[in-house]
Amino acid sequence: MKFTLSWLKEHLETEASLNDILAALTRIGLEVEGVDNPGEKLAAFTVARVLSAEKHPQADKLQVLSIDAGSGPIQVVCGAPNARAGLIGVFGPPGAYVPGSDMTLKVAAIRGVESNGMMCSVRELEIGDEHDGIIELPGDAPVGTPYPDYAGLNDPVIDVSITPNRQDCMGVRGIARDLAAAGMGTLKPLREVYRMPAESVAPVGPSPDVRTDDPEGCPAFYGQEVRGVRNGAAPPWMARSLKAIGQKPISALVDITNFVMIDLGRPLHVYDKARLSGGLTARKARAGEQVLALNGKTYTLDDTMTVIADDAQVHDIGGIMGGEDSGVSDATTDVLIECAYFTPEAIARTGQKLMLTSDARTRFERGVDPAFLGDGLAIATWLVTEHCGGTASGVTRAGSPPDTARTIAYDPDHAERLGGLAVAPERQRAILESLGFAVSDDWQVTPPSWRRDVDGGPDLVEEVIRIEGIDKVPPVPLPRIAGVAKPTATPEQKLERKLRRFAAARGLHEAITWSFVGEQQAAVFGGGAWTLANPISEDMKVMRPSLLPGLLMAAARNARRGATTIRLFEVGRRYLADGEKPTLTVVLAGEAAARGWRSGKARAFDAYDAKAEALALLEAAGAPVANLAVMGPESDGAGDAYHPGRSGTLRLGPKTVLARFGMVHPGVLGAFDLGGDVAAVELFLDALPAKRATGFMRAAYTPPAQQAVTRDFAFLVPADLAAGDLVRAVRGADKAAIVDARLFDQFTGQGVPEGRKSLAIEVTLQPGDKSFTDAEIKTIADKVVAAAAKVGAELRG
Repeated sequence: MKFTLSWLKEHLETEASLNDILAALTRIGLEVEGVDNPGEKLAAFTVARVLSAEKHPQADKLQVLSIDAGSGPIQVVCGAPNARAGLIGVFGPPGAYVPGSDMTLKVAAIRGVESNGMMCSVRELEIGDEHDGIIELPGDAPVGTPYPDYAGLNDPVIDVSITPNRQDCMGVRGIARDLAAAGMGTLKPLREVYRMPAESVAPVGPSPDVRTDDPEGCPAFYGQEVRGVRNGAAPPWMARSLKAIGQKPISALVDITNFVMIDLGRPLHVYDKARLSGGLTARKARAGEQVLALNGKTYTLDDTMTVIADDAQVHDIGGIMGGEDSGVSDATTDVLIECAYFTPEAIARTGQKLMLTSDARTRFERGVDPAFLGDGLAIATWLVTEHCGGTASGVTRAGSPPDTARTIAYDPDHAERLGGLAVAPERQRAILESLGFAVSDDWQVTPPSWRRDVDGGPDLVEEVIRIEGIDKVPPVPLPRIAGVAKPTATPEQKLERKLRRFAAARGLHEAITWSFVGEQQAAVFGGGAWTLANPISEDMKVMRPSLLPGLLMAAARNARRGATTIRLFEVGRRYLADGEKPTLTVVLAGEAAARGWRSGKARAFDAYDAKAEALALLEAAGAPVANLAVMGPESDGAGDAYHPGRSGTLRLGPKTVLARFGMVHPGVLGAFDLGGDVAAVELFLDALPAKRATGFMRAAYTPPAQQAVTRDFAFLVPADLAAGDLVRAVRGADKAAIVDARLFDQFTGQGVPEGRKSLAIEVTLQPGDKSFTDAEIKTIADKVVAAAAKVGAELRG
């Protein structure tokens, strides 16, 4: 919500400084997001008169001007076609920064003639789009005056964040009312703000034909005609206010409705009467009806949506956007002003279905003041007749707005009990009444019609505390139980923290992606089990079945920005049909090792890199890595998202999958606009075996007294035997003596039979109290050979 300081002061009689107002806004819950003074960046520019204009001696399209900016003649070279003697414009001296051209002026020679600054156009100063010539000011503009002062640009624009419950502050008057309650000034009467006559002008002619056939979506529909209008430019003060907050002035009739919407939080719509066929009706749309909206797009409607239509067609998506076919133009002479109340929930559903946002929708779906229809229409009609002429008809009031009157029994002691701040009862009464609440002697409080968010005593406490000052609430420490505090983190939380630190220590970068993906991204991973009925957007409609979509999109963004090595990980939740599952996912893309004088060309990530990450992370998580089996396509594989021949799973037993790893399927990479090879790891934290309950302390580590012994074994095995199966068999041959076994060589070729391969295993033996004898070592070796034979291996001669 944006407004200028001068706009605010139209409603608030105040002597408070800008800083005091900004501090008060944030203090009462209307957080200030930013303040911008457009006059500050144009402080160096002044009003100047062109004394003479001579043709440039070296250029046909340039002129040499002599200008007076208040301190004597200055020579300026200018190429504007409208530059001439006597013109009054805006001069930028050397050293001034021109925002529209992004340059700082300096004394320069242009085609051999010295130029000491420039005469500026509207676009160059970023105060409009015109750029066909330099600015032309009225003949009485004071030469030498700073241009921001002359043009009224020294008017700070305040940007306030309005929470969804504060629909009353979606207009400048509502914000002024809050500030007045906070002691920042006095709220002016509304008739005084709009300079309206004490008595309304008598209507002329019949009232318009409007009605509502949709009391659920549009309970009240008021209308009034103004005949004989002249639609031109809006008055300068109105156009200036709208431009200051980023609204582009269109015409007086349109600008009046926009101004009232922002000023009072009351959206309106104006129709060209000549372009209507019969009266206007608020009704439910017919399935398949279409409307060409003011944004130039055609929308197809359904029978749940409220529209405003005449006898021939739909002209307005009720409460959201008007139609192009009945919009006003410069030729408009008779208008119909619509002021209606639309049900907030219906507006929200329609806007979501059509994916259509507007300033009107923002206000209607929060809930506008249902008691302000008559006054809002009267103000809009007054502005139309005041600035566009014409005569107003009577008002047609079709339907009736909802009655929101309600009474809340309030106990003033609740301010201290719930809000933590003791406020005198009479002070509380004054605060509530200044905000528009009616308070009886026995503390029966009636909220004003514009505060639909207040429905109980705690809400009244919030009003009192925020106006009195949240900063006055004394900090009170929570009681602390004696003794050592118990840990609050669960084992699952501790594990996730540990893995985050470990992954970062391995050079991976943590990413946090959305928990929602689009239907197309979810379909790549088998589809989502949960779809949102009210998504933020179509790209965030499905709760993610995997963390890979978000990480792959992040990898693609990084790759497009030139990243050569991408190492991302995320700890988060997958959302499956049987609930949410904690998962750690890693994506590796680009170069695993950069090119160098020894290695030659760069090396890309491969499935072994993914496997190494998976094993390291599982070991950090406390998984029994030595007991894990690596399984590939022969046991369901890693899934359709992975390359079938370059991926696998790490399992504890035949069914418990602790991790998937490998290269991402090329089809998946194409769906996410990723090229090259991409490796990935998924660790399923919920599948990790639970730790056994132990005491508070483990036995202290004692180094072995004897030196370890290593023995090498070479086995001939079937070519399709996984090396891991042989290593596990050897490691389990004698669990008391064998502490480690690892593969150190694989060989095929001369001396190895067809269909076989040679695997060399290094076995580490750890003696206990005394060294092994030769006989004991032979016994262990026999056990190793026997264990290997069970998986189809034989000792190589």
